[in-house]
Amino acid sequence: MQFVKTAVTLCAAVWLVAPISAVAADDAVKAKVEVLTVTSKTVKEGKSVPINHTGDGKDVSPELSWTKAPVTAKSIAVTCEDPDAPGGVWFHWIVFNLPPTTAGLPEGIAKTPSIAAGAGQGTNDFEKVGYNGPAPPKGAEHRYQFKVFALDKKLDLKPGCDKKQFYKALSGHVVGRGKLTGLYKRP
Repeated sequence: MQFVKTAVTLCAAVWLVAPISAVAADDAVKAKVEVLTVTSKTVKEGKSVPINHTGDGKDVSPELSWTKAPVTAKSIAVTCEDPDAPGGVWFHWIVFNLPPTTAGLPEGIAKTPSIAAGAGQGTNDFEKVGYNGPAPPKGAEHRYQFKVFALDKKLDLKPGCDKKQFYKALSGHVVGRGKLTGLYKRP
């Protein structure tokens, strides 16, 4: 009888552990994220963001380009974030559900909830849809990170979503990412 009890316990332990191992293996695969190189004709890594792309200028989104997304990508998302804002990370731009073959955005994307190719734009921390450029308080220079995410799915988001909804939808689906950092200090 003891033998049967031990065998049942051992089988139950294997049955319980097997699904956990499968999940862990899947997580390990998703943890491998390809690096995308992000560039711009106007915003240069570690250099000042041109005034045309700021709240002190025309406030138009810059042209951005990035390297090819992994073959597993089903969509592309782009953000512009200021990690140096006094109240925490400040979002200047959220774009999502660009086709996976997209390799860049032109300058001056319209400030509308829906844009070309079925993509959408979220609401930034200025409570506006679309891009609003650097406009930090006077004082220290801030970093502006233009991030590109290759995702293994289209995000189930409505145009006008906020940053919390965006990052919740993004979580666990990044298969490639890259970043370009510009700087800006109020004149």
